[in-house]
Amino acid sequence: MIPKLLKRKRRCKKTRAKIRELQAYRLSVHRTPKHMYAQIISPENNTIVASASTLQAEVKKSLKNGKTGNIEAAEIVGKVIAQKAKKAKVEIVAFDRSGFMFHGRVKALAEAARENGLKF
Repeated sequence: MIPKLLKRKRRCKKTRAKIRELQAYRLSVHRTPKHMYAQIISPENNTIVASASTLQAEVKKSLKNGKTGNIEAAEIVGKVIAQKAKKAKVEIVAFDRSGFMFHGRVKALAEAARENGLKF
């Protein structure tokens, strides 16, 4: 039986290999039970162009109930990362879900980023 983490890492490798081949900016998402993290990474030298997470003060202020591990928090992180990407003049990215399934918080973050101007 293959452990859950190894399955996620295997899915992650496939996605990142394809994105590397495309030479595109990468919107990388990571989730934990309490927090959501998003980064836009450049294809040339793997530097972080923009980042957002539920740990940032501006995101915490926007939360209605103060909880950071829900869909509402993921939507706010998606909105913030899209705004920061626009400031960095990045509009087209490849979505790297880091092996997580595309539903719930990951899907909410992606849809919020799309609504606020990122294209992927």
